[in-house]
Amino acid sequence: MAGRYGDLDYPTITKRGVLFGLGLFLIGAAGEAYIHMTGTQVPGWEERLLLDLEFLGTAIALVTPFVFGIFLPLTE
Repeated sequence: MAGRYGDLDYPTITKRGVLFGLGLFLIGAAGEAYIHMTGTQVPGWEERLLLDLEFLGTAIALVTPFVFGIFLPLTE
């Protein structure tokens, strides 16, 4: 029987969301570390993009468990 939001698998969505957020964070952190380690000159937008990936990854990794692990299952 489908719930209010359809037939969602909340544990799987939560795990994948957290892994996606951690992946974004690691891509941003590794990119910035590589730039600083090698001392290469990159445009400002690339550094900003990597910083945004870190912030967005952190936000996704922290918000996903609350939304898909706690809030939506309780409202069904």
